[in-house]
Amino acid sequence: MSAMRQPAFFLSHGGGPCFWFDFPPPFGPGAWDGLREFLAGLVNSLPARPKAFLVVSAHWEEAIPTVGTAARPPMLFDYYGFPEHTYRLSYPAPGAPDVAARARQLLADAGIDTAENPARGFDHGVFVPFLIADPSATIPVATLSLRHDLDPAFHLALGRALAPLRDAGVVIVGSGQSFHDLRTFGNGRAEPSASFDRWLVDTVTDADTAARDRALVDWERAPNARACHPREEHLVPLMVAAGAGGQDRGQHAFGGQVAGKSISCFRFG
Repeated sequence: MSAMRQPAFFLSHGGGPCFWFDFPPPFGPGAWDGLREFLAGLVNSLPARPKAFLVVSAHWEEAIPTVGTAARPPMLFDYYGFPEHTYRLSYPAPGAPDVAARARQLLADAGIDTAENPARGFDHGVFVPFLIADPSATIPVATLSLRHDLDPAFHLALGRALAPLRDAGVVIVGSGQSFHDLRTFGNGRAEPSASFDRWLVDTVTDADTAARDRALVDWERAPNARACHPREEHLVPLMVAAGAGGQDRGQHAFGGQVAGKSISCFRFG
């Protein structure tokens, strides 16, 4: 890695505004502390202060990949049923229209149609992890949607096309969740999340990056895949991060348990 080349990440971003109140049982106080600690150290783990983050959030889907181009993105509180104070959180990081424009050009060069949204704000897949990672909110953030078909091969190709941004000081982040069957949190069963997480770690950290990408395309063949992701919008950001990782072997950057379920984050580069 050169002095300026930045990594790509897949972040599990937690449950709603989970870092700002104690979840009720079966979670309990401190349930998300391990993930919080990991996110709090993310910026210091980088080879240099980044020019910007480019974040692909599980909470934004469009017909074609769409970049957020607002210079001052507003807050987008896209969760419900949480304490009133969690709707007063503020993440006033600047947008990165220049990064968004460069991302569109790279995708166009790869034959991928895109659009832009000048009004899109920071959804909780963006502001929740980055309020912990960059609490001063000084690092610019560009955002990019998923394509609504959630095709894993397409999103790997999307990440590959964006990879040159890493050499321009931009950290590419897929923000989702490695386990996302919310109905089964706290049911007392470590499975199916444990076996799927083992598969995910083995797959992402495979030294054969071509084999890694083939396995990610066929993720539904993994143990308990659909039990962990009834719908895959929280997993597909991993495909973008892996694509942007290119030949960089994935690292298991964080692993922990939340209400008995295995949660992981990954780094490429």
